[in-house]
Amino acid sequence: MPDTSIASLKPRNHLLAALPPASLERLKPLLTPVEMPLRQVLHSPDEPIERVYFPESGWVSMLAVLEDGDCAEVGLTGREGMVGLPVVLGADREDVEAIVQSGGTALSADANAFRAELAANPPLMSLLLRYALVHLGQIARTAACNGHHVTEQRLARWLLMSHDRAEADEFPMTHEFLSLMLGVRRAGVSVAANVLQKAGLISYERGRIAITDRPGLEAASCECYGIVRRASDRLFKPHLSKRDRYRD
Repeated sequence: MPDTSIASLKPRNHLLAALPPASLERLKPLLTPVEMPLRQVLHSPDEPIERVYFPESGWVSMLAVLEDGDCAEVGLTGREGMVGLPVVLGADREDVEAIVQSGGTALSADANAFRAELAANPPLMSLLLRYALVHLGQIARTAACNGHHVTEQRLARWLLMSHDRAEADEFPMTHEFLSLMLGVRRAGVSVAANVLQKAGLISYERGRIAITDRPGLEAASCECYGIVRRASDRLFKPHLSKRDRYRD
């Protein structure tokens, strides 16, 4: 990670960048730059949340883990959000696992210190409560999508969400991991990915997926992607241009 002084920090995280300058300056002393290695668990189900994270690059999956070990993704967070929302909402834990799905960096704060800062920093609290509504909307839309839309549409939605948070048009991903994220069998993911690839929307080879036709992929997705994306756009307007709300 670059040797950047927190005092002169210009955050890439969109929540932090949207804060009024005075509110951000109050928060800066609590923030520490950290690496987020691939597959790092940031918090586990029903265990105290010790730190909150504001991703600067990469993204984090929220996984619902079942008793038999199976899991499914219920939320996705990148530079547009934060990990550790229960702290904002007055809790110290939740029943999902937060795991780094694409390695990157973040600005992190001790959960107890952050909780105290929320009480003294009304603009921060206001922004994060509004973000919480957007994130909860994403979770609700994911549940509806998984229950009513075909695998090809769900895969297109998930790839668009990942592409929004990636640093490039190509990123590592296996069919096995996609099956966990979507909660479907690997064979179903393989069939869906093949449909999208034959249509020229993506290319897939040796554990890497490239988005080759973004407009076409949006057309192949269900309405769920656009609904969640527009809700996030409204949150950050007018702080970021439409082009930059997810990616630099």
